[in-house]
Amino acid sequence: MNVQTSESGYHYNVMRRAIELIDQGGESLSLEELARQMDMSPAHFQRLFSRWTGVSPKRYQQYLTLGHAKALLRERFTMLETAHSVGLSGSGRLYDLFLKWEAMSPGEYARKGAGLTIYWGWFESPFGPALVMGTAKGICGMAFSAETGEEAAMQDMLSRWPLADYVEDPMRLRPWVLSAFGAASDRLEPTPLYLIGSPLQIKVWEALMQIPSGQVTTYSQIAQAVGTPQAVRAVGTAVGRNPVSWLIPCHRALRKSGGLGGYHWGLPVKRAMLAYEAAQADA
Repeated sequence: MNVQTSESGYHYNVMRRAIELIDQGGESLSLEELARQMDMSPAHFQRLFSRWTGVSPKRYQQYLTLGHAKALLRERFTMLETAHSVGLSGSGRLYDLFLKWEAMSPGEYARKGAGLTIYWGWFESPFGPALVMGTAKGICGMAFSAETGEEAAMQDMLSRWPLADYVEDPMRLRPWVLSAFGAASDRLEPTPLYLIGSPLQIKVWEALMQIPSGQVTTYSQIAQAVGTPQAVRAVGTAVGRNPVSWLIPCHRALRKSGGLGGYHWGLPVKRAMLAYEAAQADA
């Protein structure tokens, strides 16, 4: 069941290959040479990326470079203490969507999903195949399998709530997923999230949702925001355990040095998400 057309998955595969070529050739790699190495004409390559990101391939190429994270920290760093006054969504037109969420109680979390029905389905996304899971209350899981493989993504999600009952039902989730990936429709409601995690994890995930689209923060900023400034390592672990990637934007958390840090679903996906959001914000 596809959220968008299968073109979305194709776009990610093209982008993943572009990342590899740019890493090898750097920003000096010309549009013509990049297109040639990807077996496309320059005009087709230009149309493909301009349609998807709203910016030229040359500009997008800058977003994909290894130094882009440092540039983001210099130019788009968010102090989480003031992020809420900026708003939960950035200026990019894709991020007019908004979220609503509630958290499972600690007691319910301790039961490891017992008594909970979780619906799941596979969808196409701008970042390749996405496994989405949700309860009657909202999306509780979102995994991207382009780097890890579908079986590994599924087992990862299942292991988080091992006692839940799982039912394949993509049609039930489809309206939420359409909204989650920015589909334009007056009939779509805000995407609801149901956060299933420990109290510390939920505090960290709520802090992540304070980071506006197209901006970034650091792990140490998140630790301060949740009241544990000395527990950066524990906060980093909680960031990595985020079960709802993209919507809870753990990809916007960087190391203070400007390094990308880790990403549960593969660093190419994280880089693609950061580049995609930056392009949307500038478009």
